[in-house]
Amino acid sequence: MEKMDETIIVTALPSIARDLGEDPIALKLALTSYFVSLACFIPVSGWMADKFGARNIFRAAIGVFMSGSVLCGFSNSLGHFVAARFLQGMGGAMMMPVGRLIISRSVSKSEWVQALSYLTIPALMGPVIGPPLGGLITTFLNWRWIFFINVPVSLFGIALATRYFKHLDKQDAVPPLDCIGALLLAPGLSALMFGVATAGRHLVSLQLSLAIFGIGAALMWGYLKHAKRTVHPLLDFSLLRVQTFRVSVLGGFLFRVGLGALPFLLPLLLQLGFGMNPLHSGLLTCAGAAGAWLVKFVAPNILRRFGFRRVLTVNITLVSLSIAAIAGFTVHTSYAAMLAVLLAGGCFRSLQFTSLNALAYADIRSGRIGAATSLENVARELAFGTGITAGAFILQISSFIQGHRALVVQDFWPAFSAVGLITLASIGYSLRLPKDAGDEIVGR
Repeated sequence: MEKMDETIIVTALPSIARDLGEDPIALKLALTSYFVSLACFIPVSGWMADKFGARNIFRAAIGVFMSGSVLCGFSNSLGHFVAARFLQGMGGAMMMPVGRLIISRSVSKSEWVQALSYLTIPALMGPVIGPPLGGLITTFLNWRWIFFINVPVSLFGIALATRYFKHLDKQDAVPPLDCIGALLLAPGLSALMFGVATAGRHLVSLQLSLAIFGIGAALMWGYLKHAKRTVHPLLDFSLLRVQTFRVSVLGGFLFRVGLGALPFLLPLLLQLGFGMNPLHSGLLTCAGAAGAWLVKFVAPNILRRFGFRRVLTVNITLVSLSIAAIAGFTVHTSYAAMLAVLLAGGCFRSLQFTSLNALAYADIRSGRIGAATSLENVARELAFGTGITAGAFILQISSFIQGHRALVVQDFWPAFSAVGLITLASIGYSLRLPKDAGDEIVGR
């Protein structure tokens, strides 16, 4: 449900913008607010699961997500829509991370890659189903129904968690929550990202955007100083001293910027640039997710055969080329050609995503897996939000320079080209890995 919701909305963006009377680029705020909310509340999800029980937190998270979905469906302004998406993110922040934490505590290191595949393969069905379903609903019904369909799924999920999560009780020894860190981190991240996302004069003035960004930067500086002298910080940045974890988090950040920009830019290109309806756009958009789903079955074997360093280095080049190739799409490009590029790109991105996720825990001691999970998840969601903001900003600049009052197809190629280059920049981290990095966790 969570992964479908991330993608089902993208095919409806032009329709939502039209109904709300907003520029389609302004809808980046609705996407960014969701990922910012995830990043803000993920750090406390593990602590809450230990303190109050994973079953209780999981069920509460689904309830919050469902409430945010309903409010999204009833939104009549950009501000209300952004706030409802932020509430959705609060629930999402405690669903997938708690699930990943349970998996990480239940399997050995040698089984981690396979367990990760089992965990993510069902979740990958969301991005496959989401775009065409969103396009179908938007074309023949109304975009608001893409949020209302979460209600029966949420109720079913709560029922399943009640039945099958009975053994997931509270932990005996739970360290105290870093309350000061929480008061600095959550508003700091929110203000920092919100200031950047609104810099295009959407929702607030440029002066207010800069002021919000400055407040966020000050709060984050305060958190970094606080974390250094705290025994149990919400985000433990000392984990970045572990090379494999550092490559996964920092190199993965640049990679996921491209991953975050693509779902925002592609539907706008197909609908506003090529004139497709939401259904046709959604059917093409889901090709990448279908490729990602297929690769999950063979990723462990590829890593076992070639190792993390070689896979990450060669594959990121292919990922970047597949993103930049979209810049060459025109109104005359055949559906078959676009489908082939998007399908291949989905395969490459999935392999990179799986490799980075697995590498993150290669050299992390079992007692620090929870802290590593929080930091890695926060970096991931911030990267997705940054990607949306970067893609929208480049698209806006491109349109302004070329003198277009409304988005046209010529505005998109600079955005896809730039995002491809940002993604390629992560190759520097992969090249620093030793040849045997992560061999233990793939049985190499």
